[in-house]
Amino acid sequence: MRRVSFVELFKHPITQKYVKRSGMAHAISCAYHAFRLARIHGVDPDLACKAAFLHDIGHYTWYSNGNWDFELYKENDIHAIKGAERAHKLLIRLGEHPKRAKEIALAILLHTDSYLPEGELELSPLQKVVALADEADEEPNGDHHYKTISDEKAIQLLAKLDQLINNVQNEDRWQQSV
Repeated sequence: MRRVSFVELFKHPITQKYVKRSGMAHAISCAYHAFRLARIHGVDPDLACKAAFLHDIGHYTWYSNGNWDFELYKENDIHAIKGAERAHKLLIRLGEHPKRAKEIALAILLHTDSYLPEGELELSPLQKVVALADEADEEPNGDHHYKTISDEKAIQLLAKLDQLINNVQNEDRWQQSV
């Protein structure tokens, strides 16, 4: 049973501040990519979509002389680390089950390797879905962070995503009872 909806997440001041700063349209697009990918990879769509929606909640704006400084970002970024902590705290505050909040936070932590030393990690299916969802929405020069969306449209899309996930979970429960 889902404890926290996307509309609730969207309306929270922490989400408004940090997800909007990193790109609300990007976050919503990633959540929809995660929904599709979760179905393909057999991953819980609620976990995947929440992690994808919140994956950039830890972003800091790396500007130099008024322009985005990609080299400064690559050199100093730890947004996945900060984002995992921030998302976990937000989800717990909203009443998400602690185990699920931890799974979401770990997927956020590992959605990018931009801050990790060279090497390969073996990602869980959930973590892989979130990384793929982020990649699916990327644009050159980080332009995906600058797409815009109105609050009304965002709420409409997130309410639809809530309904899609509820439908999948109801279908899964029905199939298990047969």
